[in-house]
Amino acid sequence: MSTNKIGVVALTALVFSSMVGSGVFSLPQNMAAVSNGTALLIAWGITGIGILFLAFSLLYLSRQYPELDGGIYNYARAGFGELIGFCSAWGYWLCTTVGIVGYVVIAFSALGMFVDTKEHIIFGEGNTLYAVIGSSIFVWLVHGLVSRGIKEAAIVNLLATIAKIVPMVIFIIFSFIAFKLDVFQLNLFDLSLKTPVWQQVKDLMLITLWVFTGIEGAVVMSSRAKHRNDIGKATVLGVLVALIFYVMVTVLSYGIVSRAEIAGMQNPSMATILTHLIGLPGTIVITIGLIISVASSYLSWTLFATEIPYLAAKNGAFPAKFLKTNANNVPIASLWLTSVVVQISLIAVCFFNKNYTQLLLISSVMILLPYFLVSAFYLKESAQKRHAKHIFIAAVATIYALWLIYAAGVSLLLLSGTLYTLGLIIFFYSYWTHKRQSAKQ
Repeated sequence: MSTNKIGVVALTALVFSSMVGSGVFSLPQNMAAVSNGTALLIAWGITGIGILFLAFSLLYLSRQYPELDGGIYNYARAGFGELIGFCSAWGYWLCTTVGIVGYVVIAFSALGMFVDTKEHIIFGEGNTLYAVIGSSIFVWLVHGLVSRGIKEAAIVNLLATIAKIVPMVIFIIFSFIAFKLDVFQLNLFDLSLKTPVWQQVKDLMLITLWVFTGIEGAVVMSSRAKHRNDIGKATVLGVLVALIFYVMVTVLSYGIVSRAEIAGMQNPSMATILTHLIGLPGTIVITIGLIISVASSYLSWTLFATEIPYLAAKNGAFPAKFLKTNANNVPIASLWLTSVVVQISLIAVCFFNKNYTQLLLISSVMILLPYFLVSAFYLKESAQKRHAKHIFIAAVATIYALWLIYAAGVSLLLLSGTLYTLGLIIFFYSYWTHKRQSAKQ
């Protein structure tokens, strides 16, 4: 049986890899489409503070409650009861599953940049028949890798994470050399969007949330960590490194060409910008980096999606069948559930002609409740203990989580509510089944 634990470096790679997936490669265009330079800086300021305080919340919770493995689910359960705990687990599992479908879709969309022509569309936006066939093969290859052992998959992820950092470093170096202060100043005060700055900042919030989704990676895998203190260290370190990359990629882009030009670029916009700077090699470097990045992020998120139903099943929130593990100590029933749902979703994406952006929005809105519950639990516990420092950290993290819920808007919140309501069927079935089995014993 595979019982090897994951060290702090591999845990940090899981956090970083789960956050830095496909989003960073389209970030310049995504942000330029809705904001000028002023709104961009304000949004990064709010996000940087909020996400770091959320990271510190996870750090201190992992140390204060070492018995609560899997954080996202067990923090909500410990603080607010079985039903709320289930909702956190359900929302998180949906976020991870929909998110990894989006990763595969954008990976094959990137491949289309090399093989598609106007006359022959092979992969398109990652939603063609050929894309479904290719992505299905990839899904089941990752399924096989994860089934061989959690630590083995984490090591592969570490190597892939190192590989995907290289293209981002290349982009940052050439963008820094080409940066023009006068261009940045024009973008800083660009009024062509004719939208108030506060609205631009609000529009950016789900984008910035998406690129930080995965901050909880080390906490979700806490039962697999070598040392409890490694969990918090990996979380904060992963967030800091990702934040630096995100800010540099977007801010430097605003100093190369006008905001309107960036907004009109085809994604991945990092490839378009680097091609503008160094020619065709720019497209090749970024596209290969995107594919490697998406593959490693898919692996990270598959690990998370596999772990959550298993942890929830231990307390009867998910059906008992998800407690099943294989000879390598992998929650095999959870892994099968995730892979099958991803496979069905890929077919649906092709059939209904959906794209990556729509999947991104669904995934982002489903993570809002789990993040809020983590910070709210920390605030509740800190208030009871009357510890000023922890109350302050928890309060800032909670305010940030509430701001994200406000920024999501009514339509996305209604979609979220519908998906959470569907999950209640699973909860009540699991709850009564678990209760009957306990009564028999």
